[in-house]
This record gives sequence, structure tokens and C-alpha cells, in this order.
Amino acid sequence: MTSTYSPDGSAHSGGARPGAARVPRWSVLGAATVLALGVQAVLALWVAPADANQGDAQRLMYIHVPAAWLAYLAFTVTAVASVLWLWPRTRSVKWDLVAGASAEVGVVFTALTLALGSLWGRPVWGTWWEWDARLTTTAVLLFLYLGYLALRRTGDSPDERGRRCAIAALIAFADVPVVHFSVTWWETLHQEATVFNPKLETNITGTMAWTLLWSVVAFTILYVYLVRSRTQLAEMQEGLEERELANAIAERIETGESAVTV
Repeated sequence: MTSTYSPDGSAHSGGARPGAARVPRWSVLGAATVLALGVQAVLALWVAPADANQGDAQRLMYIHVPAAWLAYLAFTVTAVASVLWLWPRTRSVKWDLVAGASAEVGVVFTALTLALGSLWGRPVWGTWWEWDARLTTTAVLLFLYLGYLALRRTGDSPDERGRRCAIAALIAFADVPVVHFSVTWWETLHQEATVFNPKLETNITGTMAWTLLWSVVAFTILYVYLVRSRTQLAEMQEGLEERELANAIAERIETGESAVTV
């Protein structure tokens, strides 16, 4: 069997279907993601000291805070991509796919934020869950975007789906600032933001601060890798649906021509 090469240099067998989309491969970005997360693990577990009051339970901060940051980032990207889809001059199917991919990643990290917060709250607050303003608004945010993802699976035309989902994404995004400022607007068990608080005072210094900063950077690289890979997969699925539709139309035409001939 002979092999041919696509323009990007990847090999595929001669029997492969022309125009078949490629599965996202291991890349430099993937390697950088693994390296960054590995360094983060070393810094969080062995280099950064334990907190004087909370002990080792505080080490959850190095995952909890970056996960929350990624949720904010992901839903912001979804909102921006939705606006770009709604704007006629920039409307493109790719913006709709980016919005969906980013929302999926955001949902995962919002759920992770809640789970880690619960694990951290048990030794610090003495309870797994409280109907605290920060926790409640974050849970609402999770369900809003789960609804958005469910809406994306409705069987309408790409334009109708894109318009409806873009509007839903912008409505859901209104809860993001509510989540962030909930600790300022209401009395809560949850502490104020360590860095992005109203006074812009950094409540962490030294090795802990550098470890937290690196954790945010590492998770941001992870976000880029995940969204890039998910967008590529969505483009493959979109192309497959288009090919299936074209094949169905061709078969219908052939069936009609055969009936006329008979």
C-alpha cells in the first residue's frame, strides 16, 4: 500500500478518503502543557510551604484558583466568539465552534472549581457545602452553561443554532461578574479574591505567590491546548456532517434519475 503526504507533511495511506480530516496530534503545545503542569505539581507539593493556619489543605489553592480563573477565561472567550459570530462582518462558522469548545472547557473547570472548593471547605469551614453567595452563584453559572451546551445539540440549521447559542452565551455570561464580586457584595464564608480584589492588594507573597502565578500560567496553557484540540475535532465533525449531507443528496438524485429511467 502506498502512502501520500498532505500539505502539512503528515502521511496517510493511499486508501484513505480524499479530504478526510486529521485527528489532532501530539504537538509542541501538548508537550509544553505537560511540562508546565509537572513543574506546577513540584512547586505546589514540595517547594511552596504549608500555610501557617490551614496547613497542607491550603495547597488545594494551587488548583482551585487556576481552575476558577480558567472558568472565567473560557466563558469570556465564549462570549467574545459569540459577539463575533453575531456581527455580520466577522460572522464565521469557526467562531461558533470556538465558542462551543471554550464553553465545554469552561464547564469542566467550573465543576472542578466547585469540587475542589468543597474539599478545601471541609477542613477549613467544617462543612462540604454552604449556600454561600460565591458557591451558589458558581453553581448557577455551571448550570447556565450546561444549558448552553444542551442548546448546541438541538437539530437546527447551523445559522439558527449559531444565533440562538450566541444569544444564550451572552445571557449566561452576565453571571460571571456576579460570581466574581459576590464576596464583595454579600457577607460570605468565602474569602475575598487573593489578587483581583477591589483594593488590588495582593494577599500572598514569596514562594506561595510565585507558585500560584505559575499555576495560573500552566492552567492557561492547558486551556489553550484543550480549546485548540476541541475546535479541531468540532471542525472534523462539521466537515463530516457536510459530507454526509452531500452524499445523501447525491443518493437521492441518483434514486430519482433511476426511477425516471425505469
